[in-house]
Amino acid sequence: MKYMIMMAGGVGESVQGRSPEWIDGLMTLIMGVDLELRETGELVDSQKLADPATAKTVRFVDSKAIPTDGPFAEIKESVAGYWIVEGTEERALEIAAKVVQYTEYPMEVRRIMDQPPDL
Repeated sequence: MKYMIMMAGGVGESVQGRSPEWIDGLMTLIMGVDLELRETGELVDSQKLADPATAKTVRFVDSKAIPTDGPFAEIKESVAGYWIVEGTEERALEIAAKVVQYTEYPMEVRRIMDQPPDL
């Protein structure tokens, strides 16, 4: 099974008020988890996303799809980056828990739906 592990937060607000040591620790943790997943072969993909302030939202307004510069989701609800891993749900939850224990920000773990075979 494949799971997407999504980290909440954003570059600016997530680290606001944190010490340089905490930020260094976070970077060390994230890079360490990424390296571990690569070495074990569990990693399918991982990406960091730009700060939520750079996002656009497309909403349906007056019978039209309109892109806007917000309003945005709260920082705790915004995806900052993700890993897609191959393995068990238990392992995906273990990976997320390692990061949450440090950041105290939530992470969402969601199974990726199985795709039908190519025809």
